Amino acid sequence: MKSLQDRLNDIGRALGKDVDKLNKEAQPYDYKKQRAHYDTLANQEIGKLQQQSKQKRVEALYGQSELNKHWTFDTLQEDAPDVIEAISIARSFIAAHKDAGWRNSNAHMMLFYGDYGRGKSHIAGAIAHQLIQQFETTVLYRQLQTLLEMRFFSYDYQANDNASQQFREINKQLHDVDLLILDEVCVNETVLKKSAQSWLGNLLRQRAANNKNCILITNHNLAELEKALGRYCFESMKEYETYKVRFQGPSRREAISQGQAEPSNQQGSAYRPNEI
Repeated sequence: MKSLQDRLNDIGRALGKDVDKLNKEAQPYDYKKQRAHYDTLANQEIGKLQQQSKQKRVEALYGQSELNKHWTFDTLQEDAPDVIEAISIARSFIAAHKDAGWRNSNAHMMLFYGDYGRGKSHIAGAIAHQLIQQFETTVLYRQLQTLLEMRFFSYDYQANDNASQQFREINKQLHDVDLLILDEVCVNETVLKKSAQSWLGNLLRQRAANNKNCILITNHNLAELEKALGRYCFESMKEYETYKVRFQGPSRREAISQGQAEPSNQQGSAYRPNEI
């Protein structure tokens, strides 16, 4: 019985080919080389699909985070010692996420406090952006006062705006996300109401128990913050490994100068109450 190669030679001769010459010039088949080549192509294709899949997941994480897209390290102005120090601490906090032991050992909290307009929210947002990109960390950015208002309106059970359902959904996110950023903590508040203190304190304690990290941003100094949050809530913060970062100095926000402000009009046709 003829082998496969003999049959191929017969076909070649029938077609007028110089089979002996072709066989001499033919390169021996290198299975290992070909296998390596196809493995490389397959791995490249898998890598491309994985990258596309990661991009979709990252976009979904951004969608739920409610982060300002401009709050990145690239847009930060490193023009003052407190900001430079804060950025250094922020980068160390991000780098620590590479260590699984660090992530699982405890809950971690960064407390940004100090003057208005110093970049506290910007740096917190930059941390969140970096963690999403590098580690696909789930993030939620919220202003505390907005949450407290949602919580208040959720008690109106006769309302038709689904406020109760919306708050239950957001409350679940507050507990579940890997990093919760609470901004404007106790803004314009001398002391939070007792019910708000209890709710926030319980939220922080439950997140700490599950090793979920937080960033709190406030314009109070630490003594004022303790008074504003109340003892129970402030004690909840001690459940975390806390990194306190103080911001000081003048605001970065553009001032409304006297020339830019509208002049007051005390005479002429300005409205005067109870005037006949």
